[in-house]
Amino acid sequence: MFVIIVGGGKTGSHLAKLLLNEGHQVKVIDDRPEVLERLAEELPNEVIICGDGSSPSILEIAGIDSAQVLAAVTGEDEENLVITSLARFEFHVPRIIARVNNPKNAWLFTPEMGVDVALNQADILAKLIVEEMSLGDMMTLLKLRKGEFSFVEEKVHPNATAAGKSLRDLILPPECVVAAVLRKGRLIIPRGDTVLQPSDEVLAVVHSSQVGQLAALLGNVQ
Repeated sequence: MFVIIVGGGKTGSHLAKLLLNEGHQVKVIDDRPEVLERLAEELPNEVIICGDGSSPSILEIAGIDSAQVLAAVTGEDEENLVITSLARFEFHVPRIIARVNNPKNAWLFTPEMGVDVALNQADILAKLIVEEMSLGDMMTLLKLRKGEFSFVEEKVHPNATAAGKSLRDLILPPECVVAAVLRKGRLIIPRGDTVLQPSDEVLAVVHSSQVGQLAALLGNVQ
């Protein structure tokens, strides 16, 4: 996959490194001398494009005509919106992702402005903190389908409803699948007759609205 990243700050450079490590083709655009100096130390030279990412000519130099994804992750919302509009309506990039710096501007990041996915960092962080506070010892490992489902892990508490019971005897949330059980370093593929023991680590995929129900089964019963 060919991805163009506009904005070489910490978010952009980290994203570029992750994508390169996965074998994707990447270009990073930035025009700040200090950022370009740092990027030269972190990324291959052929990845870095010096210029204004909101300029059509610079986007063309980066190869936007063949890009499958563009990520606008500069520190300015106005600039990100200009970039996404150009990418969608001028160059017809199939997938466009934008960073929202100020939560008050989130309403502007819509398909009408060329944005397929808007990443509101402050909102995401706040929601994750609230979720982790409300779920006790349960840990969210991954969000799936734009946050609709969560891949979670929790250790079975000795006083939990689930402790000592087989999976078939548990009333799991309707949209929940137990993917694996880790017991003393050993991976157990769950079956209906698998009995959960205290300190088992349960890995499950669950609808985000039902995470609390699963946490109540596996956590401490007060």
